[in-house]
Amino acid sequence: MKVELFTDAPERRFTPGARFSLQVPTSSTWHGKTLELIELKWYNTHPVAFFKDVLDRSAAETLAKAILWVDHDLAEPSDEEDAWYDHQLVGLSVVRDGVKVGEVTQVDHLPAQDLLHITTTAGEEILVPFVKAIVPSVDIEAGTMTVTPPEGLFESVVDDDPEPPAPATPNE
Repeated sequence: MKVELFTDAPERRFTPGARFSLQVPTSSTWHGKTLELIELKWYNTHPVAFFKDVLDRSAAETLAKAILWVDHDLAEPSDEEDAWYDHQLVGLSVVRDGVKVGEVTQVDHLPAQDLLHITTTAGEEILVPFVKAIVPSVDIEAGTMTVTPPEGLFESVVDDDPEPPAPATPNE
């Protein structure tokens, strides 16, 4: 089966004998089951996985759009520098110039870069590109993420015209 990888270390995750939990609809015959990897090969730059008990195209088609989950110790730190798991980032206090401005509530993984959803202390949601220029440091142990956003990113929109419009005059 052709697979889409969401790991930076496929050679570590997709080894013969690796077992994956399946996320499929409850109506699927695969619900509640696991898959065991026989082999991962690359064909024309696309990863193709061969699994035990998925012996033909018909069986593979029943797994279309299935999500494979690998068991992972949530306490295990990443072995990459400046790499974190989503569960480590969600809940971090976001600090700007030494002042808490919000909290990370979600991480989206987009093609260009990751995007952080930050709920400000005022209750607004701000979307922040997760790039070094804007997020120079993450301290999991301290529970903080330092941001140096461009001007205006965390400020409320200011009304440039503070005067209310003149009331309309009634037709007589």
